Amino acid sequence: MLSRQAIAEAALDVVDTAGPDGLTMRALADRLGVKAASLYNHVSGKDDLLDDLAALVNAEIDLAPLDDPDWRRGLARYAHGYRAVFLRHPNTIALLARRRVEADRQLLTYDALLAALGRAGLDPADAAEAAAALDYLVLGSALETFTAGFTRGAAEYRPRHPALAGALEASAARGPGLDDRGFDLALRLLLDGLAARTAR
Repeated sequence: MLSRQAIAEAALDVVDTAGPDGLTMRALADRLGVKAASLYNHVSGKDDLLDDLAALVNAEIDLAPLDDPDWRRGLARYAHGYRAVFLRHPNTIALLARRRVEADRQLLTYDALLAALGRAGLDPADAAEAAAALDYLVLGSALETFTAGFTRGAAEYRPRHPALAGALEASAARGPGLDDRGFDLALRLLLDGLAARTAR
């Protein structure tokens, strides 16, 4: 039976498989096996649909770590979970990252995050900046992979770009996972910076 939930789930499936430009009301109706006009009995248009899509994706983000009494550990676990959601749904970033935040689940997520940052000792202005920084870090790392940009073997870069070749070789010697290690480093630096602010 057609419902807002079923429509949102189908929209997410379309975006995951066809990319952000693939989400049209016609493509969505085809996915659901209905006429496009029948969608408008449940959603008023694409903006309404994107709010439901945002709510669906944000519902996958686990907020429980934000209640951890050890705020650094909790925030790190939250950030990793937040990133995992958008690594599963990277095509949604282009649709959601520059939109207004209106879906109740989105607002709840930000409220929980800002409350946790306040409990950690940040004043409201610092908490807002920290939440923005975390968004940039998580969404940026989910949207772009550093390693995917270097498709040649490290030795091929050496004649003209020796520092790049050396860094790629050294990273490879540590094993796979440069993107994850880069995220972890950036997150540690962010947490260190927040700890310094709470100590002021």
